[in-house]
Amino acid sequence: MASYVKEIGGKLSNDPFLTEEIGGGGGGGGGEEKDKMRRVWVPGPVIVGAGPSGLAAAVCLKQKGVPSIVLERSNCIASLWQLKTYDRLRLHLPKQFCELPFMSFPAEFPTYPSKNQFVSYLEVYAERFDIRPRFNETVAEAEYDHTLGFWRVRSKHGNTDEIATVTEYVSRWLIVATGENAEAVVPKLDGMDVFDGPIKHASLYKSGEEFGGKKVLVVGCGNSGMEVSLDLCEHRASPSLVVRDAVHVLPREMLGKSTFGLSIWLLKWLPVRLVDGFLLMVSRMILGDTAKFGLDRPIIGPLRLKNLSGKTPVLDVGTLAKIKTGHIKVRPSIKRLRRHAVEFVDGRIERYDSVIMATGYRSNVPSWLKEGEMFGKEDGLPRKPFGWKGKNGLYAAGFTNRGLLGSSMDAKRIAEDIERCWKADAKFCTPFTQSLPST
Repeated sequence: MASYVKEIGGKLSNDPFLTEEIGGGGGGGGGEEKDKMRRVWVPGPVIVGAGPSGLAAAVCLKQKGVPSIVLERSNCIASLWQLKTYDRLRLHLPKQFCELPFMSFPAEFPTYPSKNQFVSYLEVYAERFDIRPRFNETVAEAEYDHTLGFWRVRSKHGNTDEIATVTEYVSRWLIVATGENAEAVVPKLDGMDVFDGPIKHASLYKSGEEFGGKKVLVVGCGNSGMEVSLDLCEHRASPSLVVRDAVHVLPREMLGKSTFGLSIWLLKWLPVRLVDGFLLMVSRMILGDTAKFGLDRPIIGPLRLKNLSGKTPVLDVGTLAKIKTGHIKVRPSIKRLRRHAVEFVDGRIERYDSVIMATGYRSNVPSWLKEGEMFGKEDGLPRKPFGWKGKNGLYAAGFTNRGLLGSSMDAKRIAEDIERCWKADAKFCTPFTQSLPST
């Protein structure tokens, strides 16, 4: 095996991104051609995901002289932002807390950049540092080969099995940057098959313009559910918001500062318990008692709850005012859907034209990563809180429940860790530092 690895190293010294054609194991006829695939030897890490986390990791590595390959299943960077978010979306935190490493937002951008402004920022970021993801690459499987000591990342390029080109990327390092929000979560509701109206996930919602004059039920009271309800209201729809659990609603700004920024500053001096108490006291002064309007607060404070469960408090951008005036109705959990109506657990039955499921997202890591220690099989998240490093060169970027700030922190740590290995292993590193193409 040592001679085999040595042979790989020799090949890579002449062709850093060596490509081999591998014969399939299929029988005769057309199936044999379909089973053939390419193998690409990658000297640096393979990064799965070209969202903010993947781009940040690639840039941090590049700044340290470590090349990488970024694989992205969609046809663009930040596909969640570009393809699966509503038009009115803005960053919930001030832009200084959402910057990626080595590049600030333009000074002319507002404190809370819009969706289009943020996408523009990411596109400029990738262009400035010459990060060129390989698009339409859907990773079907990634597994560590203990015999070879490399990760084998098998990807399909194309939309169907019939036309897909299979490539196996082989690398010493694998960075999972697909994020906590890779797949939409659509819970099963009794009667979904009989409801005579569209039922769509918030990832398919763009604007309330198509719902003008209609009664719409929004399921889920997180930031997305709250903002979708507000957007519907502003487009002359009649939205109702299903609130199934207790939720912390905080003003986006307190005492002239962003609530997030103020929290970070206070945590430098005070324990979480006291900061939570302060946030709730000021929130009550600004927003009033949210329980009066059907928004009960959890017993645990907002910051402690975030640390324990990852549940993010809602930062109000105007929805609560519409709830207070009755333009947005608050409803309890759904018992069942009927043909033209919805029955709630309190016995109320109301007619609705459409249902929007603002029920969140989940990780898709378990569907393709064959690994049992770092990532949980149920939720696809790192088992350890704020976990970013696993075994055998496995890393996670953007899974720390800290938003874009956490993605930047992960990217820097990962790059520093890989750089140490890169410099220490002269056998694999030295030949590539001068000859690698930009990635």
